[in-house]
Amino acid sequence: MTTLRQFRIIAVTEGVSYLLLVFIAMPLKYFAQIPEPVKYLGWLHGLLFVLFCLWLCLCWIKYRWKFGFVVLAFIASLLPFGTFFLDKRLRREPAKS
Repeated sequence: MTTLRQFRIIAVTEGVSYLLLVFIAMPLKYFAQIPEPVKYLGWLHGLLFVLFCLWLCLCWIKYRWKFGFVVLAFIASLLPFGTFFLDKRLRREPAKS
């Protein structure tokens, strides 16, 4: 599996965890007084975010991405649905090993 493929999987997984955190766990915490989902999903999302940043750096070095693209990829990780748009863009990258 290529580094790019690994990064795409991590990016989409991180995006899903972000959406679950924002649209399910947070409402449960503040409207139903059930804080546990935020605790566990928040921890998982944090771990996936760190992995996203590490693989972003690996891809930056390995594929010699432009600095501007790396900044946009990082910003995409901060926006709901951003990593899904990033994945669509990355699917067009040539398969490199």
